[in-house]
Amino acid sequence: MMKRESTTKKTGTCCCEIAFGITSREPAQASPQRLLSINRGHWTIENSCHYILDWNWDEDRCRIRTGYGPENMSRLRRFAIGVIKSRGVTNVAQKIRQLCLNIRLVFDYLRMTANSCSAVRCR
Repeated sequence: MMKRESTTKKTGTCCCEIAFGITSREPAQASPQRLLSINRGHWTIENSCHYILDWNWDEDRCRIRTGYGPENMSRLRRFAIGVIKSRGVTNVAQKIRQLCLNIRLVFDYLRMTANSCSAVRCR
């Protein structure tokens, strides 16, 4: 049994909840610190990838459902996020909006034109 306290950043309210979990680890391998590390690792992946996909592209409501379409679109979205993150961008949503407003910026960002902007301007 785990007791978890969290504070909502927007409102500043504190909430306490009790969570139950099952693990296949031996008691020697399932220290509270180890279980916390595993749990946080899961949420790190959720927040850094899945949340971005759903928030920016509303991936959960995507209507592409047949053939290779869903997998292809998912790979394209993940590729786009990877390219954006590889440039050191911290706000992926803001960069996506900026690139959507001007298609020329996309080609410059990917260095696909002969007169692409310098690395400093493209970030």
